[in-house]
Amino acid sequence: MPIIFIPAAMKELTAGAAEIRVGGSTVREAVAELEAAHPGIRDWLFEGNRLKPSIAVAVDGVVSPIGLLQHVDENSEIHFVAAISGG
Repeated sequence: MPIIFIPAAMKELTAGAAEIRVGGSTVREAVAELEAAHPGIRDWLFEGNRLKPSIAVAVDGVVSPIGLLQHVDENSEIHFVAAISGG
């Protein structure tokens, strides 16, 4: 099962858990399972049906341009990080 690493700002939603194993074959499915177990996660991460512009997702250390559609396998590590923008 993939593992989602919980950012410090979200730990209040997971009773302090720093990492949580979830099911799913994409980041979106993994987040849906995390939301079912810990309501409020989706609101913290999403605007509508997309990740907030200020948040990026990394799977196995790689920030993917396809974000929520990124495939995950049973050993994947999912991290949500602050998106960096330039100007």
